[in-house]
Amino acid sequence: MNPRRKKRLTWVMLLVVGVSVAIGLMLFAMSQSINLFYTPSDFVEVEEGKQPPTVGQRMRVGGMVVEGSVKRNRDTLEVRFNITDTGPEITVLYQGILPDLFREGQGIVAQGELIEPRVLRASEVLAKHDEEYMPPELAEKMKGIKHVNPNAPDAFKQTSDGESQ
Repeated sequence: MNPRRKKRLTWVMLLVVGVSVAIGLMLFAMSQSINLFYTPSDFVEVEEGKQPPTVGQRMRVGGMVVEGSVKRNRDTLEVRFNITDTGPEITVLYQGILPDLFREGQGIVAQGELIEPRVLRASEVLAKHDEEYMPPELAEKMKGIKHVNPNAPDAFKQTSDGESQ
């Protein structure tokens, strides 16, 4: 083989290997920071094709705060409460100041790490600010409401008298 071609081939091979390593490292880094959204029912009823949550996994869990479940530690800012959607309950442990809108019966989303099969150590707790809003997945589980994309062409159909449905 011509020495010039051999040198070019070496550079092309190094470039391909370098790009492959860079892509592999990026995919590995992204897989470590993915937070999947679960509802409390997902811990019990695992849908086909969906993996059950595992201890040590980072995740988001959304549901309603169970009445009478909020327990606060008097000496620290630690709060323990349960959330539910339609059946099972998940315990959430949170160290910090809760949002102003947080209360029993309120919809929340907690982000953190699963430390036991049904216990989440939250690093962040978000309370919804509008009584009508609910994440689409949670609305489907709790109320059977199907999320409609308002940008879809057939999202709002016109009736014969000109009103939208």
